[in-house]
Order: sequence, then structure tokens, then C-alpha cells
Amino acid sequence: MKKIPKNSKYKRLVSNTAVLGIGVFASKFLVFLMMPFYTGILSPEEYGTADLISQTANLIIPLACIGIVDGIFRFAMDKDGDRRAVLSSGLFVLLLSSIAFLVLSPLIGLITYFEKYVVLIVLYVIAANIHSVCAQYLRACGRTSAFAVQGIINTALVIIFNIVFLLGFNMGITGYVLSVIVSDAIVSLILIFPYKLYKDIKLKLINAKLIKQLLKYSIPMIPATIFWWITSVSDRYMVTYFCGSAENGLYTAAYKIPTLLTLLSTVFMEAWQYSAVSEEDTHEIKEKIAFFSDVFKYYQAFIFVGCTFIIGMSQIFIYLLCAESYGDAWKFVPILTLSAVFSGFTAFLGSVYLLKKKSLLTFVTSMAGALINIAMNFALIPFMGAQGASLATLASYVVVFVIRAINTKKYLNFLLHTRHMLFNISIIAAQIVLILSLPKYIWLTQPIFIAAVVLLNIIPLVKALKNMRKNMIKK
Repeated sequence: MKKIPKNSKYKRLVSNTAVLGIGVFASKFLVFLMMPFYTGILSPEEYGTADLISQTANLIIPLACIGIVDGIFRFAMDKDGDRRAVLSSGLFVLLLSSIAFLVLSPLIGLITYFEKYVVLIVLYVIAANIHSVCAQYLRACGRTSAFAVQGIINTALVIIFNIVFLLGFNMGITGYVLSVIVSDAIVSLILIFPYKLYKDIKLKLINAKLIKQLLKYSIPMIPATIFWWITSVSDRYMVTYFCGSAENGLYTAAYKIPTLLTLLSTVFMEAWQYSAVSEEDTHEIKEKIAFFSDVFKYYQAFIFVGCTFIIGMSQIFIYLLCAESYGDAWKFVPILTLSAVFSGFTAFLGSVYLLKKKSLLTFVTSMAGALINIAMNFALIPFMGAQGASLATLASYVVVFVIRAINTKKYLNFLLHTRHMLFNISIIAAQIVLILSLPKYIWLTQPIFIAAVVLLNIIPLVKALKNMRKNMIKK
């Protein structure tokens, strides 16, 4: 087993996080800043409908590609594998599955709510899958900077086309969705030609045995992805059904605020997954456990500090980023933000399954979360409205985190720093209770909780920042 210098794994993680941070943060934050534009042009009803169309397409995406995107990413990272064969075989599977999807697509129109948008949904799914395959292959090959740049290009195009379609042509819901479709298509072409991915696509490299391996890994990821979608999105359908499109519009707007925290988590997880898998065979088990334990402690600190800040500023965020008609959306932000914390922790534990290629366990644990989410949505939304949906989302992520925390011990028994985690959660839970029950006293209560969480996490934060600084300047 080849050993590498102790600090190199941290340096690689810090380097990839920095590069991806610039790309992902720039792209996602630009979308976040577009919220005043969206909520100013689209009514809560229109915004809610546009979001449901996009989320419905996101539900179909893994089905239409047979989960092959996940397989391409994971197998292209194997050092002893043929990346070009992985891409070529994966694209062949995507072609066949897309043809099957086109044949079955009229079934979408059987749902009255979407009968006017079937073509949009079909185009959205196909364009997204092609873009995802190309982008994830780029990422798996270690071309981190190129992966980050293509994300920025994609976001810039979405914003440009949003302005053209919504403001210039007044296309409403159709323009909102079409901007994403056109952007995905253009970036896919950029990746294939200017980025020269076409050189890695060869008909002669299509391999039946490899396709079988890809599908064995990818197929369990289909229901897993769908179950995650159910956990994070199904509540919007149920809020629409029980409370109406206007309430869902407020809930959808509130969901965008924790995106700040999800953004932090996404940036890190993009880099972390690559580091965890690419260095699988380069460390002794004790080193690997220490690596996971240290990184999770630092990750916790950043996530908890981000969480308490967003909760304390929830009213301000809604005021600054949304039109006046969305003013009541702030009350859903605190619980959804804590949900984002557990979503991030769950994703971190999921990296153990990715490392060991245990896609079936990803499926089983995500199914548990989805079932709990649906049951609690039915139980809570009729009585508590959209706030019931936020509680259901939180509960489902907590349950999946606990299941994975127990199960992943079999494969990598790293420290979760449970006591530190429970202290943070207790403070943040009290913060949520007070901001929702005493919103008029936000300026009195919230700074206290924010300061408490920062002080509790100051040591790991400082250590993490020192480690980042040391590894960024180390040659």
C-alpha cells in the first residue's frame, strides 16, 4: 500500500474546496441574488408552479438516465479503470434510456397539472442528463477548475436567459423553465467540443461487461435519488394540495434561504467526495479514520455557525431578497435551515457508502427518510400548514442521519463528536423556539444564540482555518 505524506491529503482537500468554492459559490450565489427578480416578476402562485415543474423534472431525471450519472462519476474515479470506456459506455446507456423516456413521455400529460408543460419537462430532463454526465466526468477526472468554470458559465447563461425570457419576452413560467434548458444544452456543447470531451468518446470502447458493472452500481441509485427528492421536495406538492399554490410559493421562497447553508455544504462535499475516493488506497486504516474524524469536526463547526447566523437573520433575508407579498415566508426558514444541517451531515456519512460502492445502502437509508417524510407530511400539513412540512423534512433527515451514523461504523468507525454536536443542536433548537414564538424581540434574543454557537465552535474553526492557510501556502 502506497503511503503519501500526512499533509498532502489535507492540501488536496483544501485546494479542491477552494477551487470548487469559487466556482460553486459564484454560480449558486448569483442564483440566490436573483430571488428579488423572480419574486418581483412572478406571483407566489406562478413561482410555486414554476418550481413544481422544475422539481418534477428533477424527479424524472434519474429514471430517464437509469442513474448512470452516478455510475460514471464513481467508476471514472477508479485509478485502475479506463475512464474513456466508462464515459463511452455510460453515454451509450444514456442514449438508450433517453429514447425509452421519449416514448413514455406522453404519460406525463395524464397529470392535468402538467399537461401544458410536457414538452418543457422532457427537454429539461434530457438537457440536464447530458450536462450532468459531461460535468461529472470532468470532475471525476480531477479537472476541478474546469468543473467549477462550467458551473459559472451555466449559471451566467441561466441568468441571461431569465432576463431575456422573463423581462424581455414576458414568458412567465415557460421562460423560467426554458432558461435552464437552453443553458444546460449550451454548456453540454461547450464541454463536449471546446473542452474536448469528444476525444474520450469512442464507439469501440463501449463495453458490455463494464455496462453491467455500471448498471449494478447505478440502478440502486435511481430509487435512492427519488427518495431524496421525496424528502426534500414532495412537501411542496402536499402544501399545494392542502394549502394552495400561494402558500407553496411562500414555502418555496423560504426554502431558498437555507440554500446559503446548502451552498457551503455542497462546495465542501464536491471536494470531499473526490478526496475520500481518490485516496482510498493510499492510507492505513488508522490514518483514514483520523482523516475522516478531523474533517467531520471542522465541517460541523462551519455548518453550525452558518446555521445559527441564517436563522437569526431569516427575517432580514426575506425582506431583502423577496417582494413584499412574500413577507410571511421567513417563519419557515429556521426549521428548514436546521434541516439543511442534517442533510449536510447525512451527505458526509453517505461518502462512506460512495467510498465502498455500497449504493444499496444509500437506497435503503434514503427510503427510510422518504417514508417518514411522507407520513409526517400527511399528519402535520393539514393542521400546521407549511410549517408542518418543514418539521417533517427535519424529522426525516434526522432519522436518516442516525441510521447512517450507526450503519457506517461497520465500514469506517470515525468519530462523530456526538457531545459537541448535541450541545450545538440544543442551542440552535432553543434559538428556533424563541424566534418563532417571540419574533418581535429578534434583536434581543438572536445575537445571544449566535454568539453562543460561535464560542462553542471557535476552537475547531480556528484549527480548520489555520490548517487551510498552512496547506494553501505550502508548496
